[in-house]
Amino acid sequence: MSKRFILLFTTILILGFQNSFAQTNDPILFSVEGNPVQLSEFEYIYSKTNGDKADFSKKSLDEYLDLYIKFKLKVQRAKEMKLDTIPVLQQELAGYRKQLANSYLVDKEVTERLVQEAYDRSLRDIDISHIMVLVPPTATPKDTLAAFSKINNLKTAIDGGADFAKVAAEKSDDKSAKTNGGNLGYMTALLPDGFYEFETAAYSLKDGESKVVKSAAGYHIIKVNGSRAARGEIEAAHILIRKDPKDKGGAAKVRIDSISAALQAGAEFETLARAYSQDNLSASKGGKIGFFGINKYERSFENAAFGLAKDGEYTTPIETQAGWHIIKRLRKKTTETFDIAKRKLQPKVQKDSRYEMAKISMLNRIKQEANFTENRKAYNMFASLVGDDFMTHRWKPGYKYADKVLFSLGVDNKYSIANFETFSQKNSRDRLRLGRSKSRLEVVKFLYDKYVSETLMQYEEQQLDKKYPEFKALMREYEEGILLFEATKILVWDKASQDSTGLEQYFATHKKNRKYFWNERAEVSFYTLKKDEIKCLPKIRKYTKKKTPEKSLKKYNKKGENILSHRTEIVEQGKNKVVNNLPWKKGSISATEINKRDLSHNFLKIEKILPTSSKTLKEARGYVVADYQDHLEREWVKELKKTFEVKINNEVFETLIKK
Repeated sequence: MSKRFILLFTTILILGFQNSFAQTNDPILFSVEGNPVQLSEFEYIYSKTNGDKADFSKKSLDEYLDLYIKFKLKVQRAKEMKLDTIPVLQQELAGYRKQLANSYLVDKEVTERLVQEAYDRSLRDIDISHIMVLVPPTATPKDTLAAFSKINNLKTAIDGGADFAKVAAEKSDDKSAKTNGGNLGYMTALLPDGFYEFETAAYSLKDGESKVVKSAAGYHIIKVNGSRAARGEIEAAHILIRKDPKDKGGAAKVRIDSISAALQAGAEFETLARAYSQDNLSASKGGKIGFFGINKYERSFENAAFGLAKDGEYTTPIETQAGWHIIKRLRKKTTETFDIAKRKLQPKVQKDSRYEMAKISMLNRIKQEANFTENRKAYNMFASLVGDDFMTHRWKPGYKYADKVLFSLGVDNKYSIANFETFSQKNSRDRLRLGRSKSRLEVVKFLYDKYVSETLMQYEEQQLDKKYPEFKALMREYEEGILLFEATKILVWDKASQDSTGLEQYFATHKKNRKYFWNERAEVSFYTLKKDEIKCLPKIRKYTKKKTPEKSLKKYNKKGENILSHRTEIVEQGKNKVVNNLPWKKGSISATEINKRDLSHNFLKIEKILPTSSKTLKEARGYVVADYQDHLEREWVKELKKTFEVKINNEVFETLIKK
């Protein structure tokens, strides 16, 4: 993780979302070189940073005020250094703005709204009926118009008093309507992709009301019959006895009744399921079929399962098309809070076509607020006169009426054909890709719609500072964070690591600092004996305990043999687990350990104890650089306080103190 990210993240934590700025009667708490910081800004930042520890005591407020003044002083110096004019930093800030603006424009207005809407809808099940007129994907405009005309005629008949169920059975393209009168039963959000308008109507209409809507399947008349609290999901198990179509005597019913009687007599549900259930997938698991919600199983099965009031309860025998069941409720999921549910809903919403529909709605809202006006005559002229080379690399801007305005936003923002040509030239990939399968007019329209959308988004980004005080504040936080990072990097971090003379002088002055000393250390010998030489281990341990490593190796590695190997390390007290368990003195020797990989035998011995000693600059460099950075920062703050005037309004500060 880079220092810049850490600093920016810390800065944001310190500063928080400053959404309290636009208050009236907001006095100035302090100023740095005439630049004011208002009370609301400091109060919010203090509360945000300290959280539960924000007790508004004088001690706590004094400490934080000092911290915040130092922050503002450093930012003031960064601006004096003209760091805010560096192109790379301006580009970085523009990138942050783009990302944040997208969060406000899309996340807040589209994603957050749709997720909240989906969650609210998921709390209720809606009982609906529908009549459908199918519109296949290959339908011509004429076919679509005919379907639209048909559905509206059916709606007129229903509004005139025709029975909904009868019309559905006779006219609906949904084949199930012949038996259910168009009744789909209860449904809950989210409906499948392409049915957002259908879903919205279901959750918007009152009981008994109906409406014509469009879906991915065609046109529908949707009617709401009622609603209830969402059933959610339960975990259940069941015992199934299948019906034999040839059996006229009801053997399956007799058998399920006998199992039910056994349960009543105290038999274990799981035992009976394993022994008798004819559901091969669940029998071996004691009948467990996992969690399920509405519309997964046949309605009689679902109603019986959700009709169980407590975990552990089971039903009387229930009949479905598959056979006879006894259902046991194992567990019911509690309703998730919005904060938990949104993590699951957000990716679903963003993949659904409703997401694009909401973005289009947002763009229409921007058009209206920005007084979007369009010159269709200029567009049609350009689209009709541009050549087929528009879909090739050969095309170049050069339309003779390029100065004609295509559309405008507000009073001062006008966008010409020349602007659109420049956009189209930059989007050559889209032009070439679409040109392989679309007509020239279709390609021009696609690019024009894209240009309008991007222009609308850019225009709205420019309005965010006016619309959202917290957006303006957060952008300032990003800017100040970037400036603080650059100034600190130049004046503290880089100087501490690159100023070798200053570092040496600092070390010489502070060399008595305890961090720059070695604690007691030991010179430790690590011995390894080959696995085949185990018979020599007792003698080697006894010999090495009294002799030096050189003598030990000479004695046991005769004639070039290498049965005993050795290495030496300097170990600081408390830094080696094995050494920690030994008496801290010369000659201490550890127990033998066997290496699991090569089965060698290993032990270590303390050869001598090295007393406390000072480190060299090279050995202590990490500590010294960190301390030198702190020293430079302290000196920097002292210099800033002397250079820039800081005025604190103590009367305003006193109003913050609560204890």
